[in-house]
Amino acid sequence: MNEYTILYAEDDETLAFLTKDNLEQHGYKVLHCCEGQEALNVFKNNHIDLCILDIMLPGIDGFELASAIRILNQEVPLLFLSAKTLKEDRIKGLKIGADDYIVKPFSIEELLLKMEVFLNRSQKTRPGNKIIQLGRFQFDAQNYSLRINEETILLTQRESELLKLFTENKDTVLTREMILKKLWGDDDYFMGRSLDVFISRLRKILSEDKQVQIENLHGIGFRFTIK
Repeated sequence: MNEYTILYAEDDETLAFLTKDNLEQHGYKVLHCCEGQEALNVFKNNHIDLCILDIMLPGIDGFELASAIRILNQEVPLLFLSAKTLKEDRIKGLKIGADDYIVKPFSIEELLLKMEVFLNRSQKTRPGNKIIQLGRFQFDAQNYSLRINEETILLTQRESELLKLFTENKDTVLTREMILKKLWGDDDYFMGRSLDVFISRLRKILSEDKQVQIENLHGIGFRFTIK
């Protein structure tokens, strides 16, 4: 059985039910959302292995959703399912960062095959699992979790990537520009605001152990320390 979690954004209830049911029968865990903003919130708060997105979603459409996901995560496989057949739509989807574009109606066999290809590729790029001791915390970077006092705290992928970067550079000053370019690929204002949000979230989580700190160096960046 697969242990992958799939984000599936589709507002057609009948198609969504059939597709979700088929994927679950093949062992996938499917988090289904009917509109774009809901899907984005689910992505932010869960570890997602692959995204399947319809383009014509209410609120935030599939293109906007994919763009937002790519800001948060540049690696997660992303597939579009859409009735749109124009070449311009396909090109737009691929430029955003989609891995593939499947036109409706589609066969479940085709979808499953493409999912398997991209999940296998993604899995091969993951580093071996290693538990890192951070003060009283046990950090599992591959599974996006921190454990303390028998409690497991789940991180988002971006939070885990940021904490891993800090652990690899303990007691070293990391500039904002370096962090942004390393994890986001850019250092513009919007990305900087996102970094501040993730730093704040990590500080709140790490406050369980006062010895583990992310120091703010005004106008420069941050330093991760364990006292």
